[in-house]
Amino acid sequence: MTATIQKLQLDHLVSVEALSNEEVMTLIKRAQEFKNGASYHPKYPKYAVNLFFENSTRTHKSFEMAEKKLGLDIIDFEVATSSVKKGETLYDTVLTMSALGVDVAVIRHGDEAYYEELIASTGIKLAVVNGGDGSGQHPSQSLLDLMTIYEEFGKFEGLKVAIVGDLTHSRVANSNMQLLNRLGAEVFFSGPEEWFDASYNEFGTYLPLDELVEEVDVMMMLRVQHERHEYYGNFSKEKYLATYGLTEERESKMKPDAIIMHPAPVNRDVELEGSLVECPRSRIVQQMSNGVYTRMAILEAVLE
Repeated sequence: MTATIQKLQLDHLVSVEALSNEEVMTLIKRAQEFKNGASYHPKYPKYAVNLFFENSTRTHKSFEMAEKKLGLDIIDFEVATSSVKKGETLYDTVLTMSALGVDVAVIRHGDEAYYEELIASTGIKLAVVNGGDGSGQHPSQSLLDLMTIYEEFGKFEGLKVAIVGDLTHSRVANSNMQLLNRLGAEVFFSGPEEWFDASYNEFGTYLPLDELVEEVDVMMMLRVQHERHEYYGNFSKEKYLATYGLTEERESKMKPDAIIMHPAPVNRDVELEGSLVECPRSRIVQQMSNGVYTRMAILEAVLE
């Protein structure tokens, strides 16, 4: 019988910098246990609320599914019918949830590092899990991405991983470049050069996409975040795909065991050809499934 992975105990989970490499691997392996049928039964009723101030399907519903699988009671919250419409601040919303007895709040908000004020507060007693902060970080997505890579290769050391596309606006890229680099992967970047910042050189190397397709083990495409661009009206999907996207021709040059990833939602025929979303080397659907188990591990860690 396989030994149970040592469980983590975390006050909050808001950024990848807050996690050690050992904690990252513990969360990944605990998520694998959940995927293989492990269960968690809180000793007392536990309450969760999902505060999503930006639109979301995968992250929101993935956390909700994880909460249900863990047996948590979910407190309904809709921005449109809340006191936010009366001018209530995020802090006061979370303070209210804490006062009501909620144990964990999963929050997505447009302000970067919104969580700093919350976790510094002595009045807020609940655990905060960051579901995405502006263009800052997306730690749970990063962990599910790493789980998917680890399932495939059983390691990070020595892997070549390309992160391609809208780097500047991607909280997924910000989290993944840090963790992959720390865990020993060789990170590369590609996409429009105007979306590459010199600060990324700390974590990897920028190269044109056609120089990467034959070399990397993981091709991680990023969604073009039209909602964060002012010039969307001038954007050409066809030109982007031809210049910076993963076409069938480029995919055919990838190593036999290389995989394709994308945090989704996918802009089909923009970041990659629609035919590649469910092709044999794609792990996009697997990422979504792994998101539930990863978030179960995260929630368990902050509730322990």
